[in-house]
Amino acid sequence: MIVNIEDKHLRECCDKISSILSDMGSVGVAFSGGVDSTLLLKLAHEVLGEKAVAITVTSNLFPKREYEETIAFCDREGIEHVICELDVLENKEFAANPANRCYICKKQIFSEITSVANDKGLNHVIEGSNADDVRDYRPGMAAIKELAIESPLLLAGLTKDDIRKLSKLYGLETWDKPAYACLATRIPYGDAITSEKLSLVERGENLLISMGFKQIRVRLYDKMARIEILPEQFEQIMKEEVRDRVVKEFKSYGCDYVALDLRGYRQGSMNVGINEESE
Repeated sequence: MIVNIEDKHLRECCDKISSILSDMGSVGVAFSGGVDSTLLLKLAHEVLGEKAVAITVTSNLFPKREYEETIAFCDREGIEHVICELDVLENKEFAANPANRCYICKKQIFSEITSVANDKGLNHVIEGSNADDVRDYRPGMAAIKELAIESPLLLAGLTKDDIRKLSKLYGLETWDKPAYACLATRIPYGDAITSEKLSLVERGENLLISMGFKQIRVRLYDKMARIEILPEQFEQIMKEEVRDRVVKEFKSYGCDYVALDLRGYRQGSMNVGINEESE
């Protein structure tokens, strides 16, 4: 599907990405089903055809719904899709939840993706970081560089807003998909990451999504859940019947307290004290 891109900046970015991908010859695309990796996979498949292979690593760090969306997308697009399972929690260093947990996780996940790509004879592994990602505290970027993973969207200078605009032009359902991050980001640094905590967060976020809340996070502090939603949806969650259901369900998951963050959803809120932009 070749689209007509009238915006000069977006057209130039796409031309640059196409050139990068063509020079690579064949790629394994780290595919999570998010906004960025979906557009990257679409472009890679458009340029390279069957020489672009989607590689998805599943673990309990990501909700089942995200994994199912990756399968559905590749089926629709006719893209070869390799799925591999990885239990990151077996890594005790990661499970201890240090401030560089993202580095530890990315190193393990992308090492697995690289291994798959090598087995399939693919020349490069690419992933969907964009120009906005360099502004937040992202230790995982170091692991990507160490493993020589390429980031075409970043190299072309695409921002998140650019990616959403292009995704809409390409007719991708993810164009307005809320930003997402792995479930480990819901647990404060220093608090051990366990499968039970991850499951609680996933169930809580699934509940809120099913109730119509769009951009959400459930941050977990021992037995207290701190809910982040968009400020424009505060009125909705404060309705008695909604509030009562949320409290009841969260208590059934194992929470003693359920709180609403009055600052609303904000990216990187667990990085307060590490990255001043999250203040």
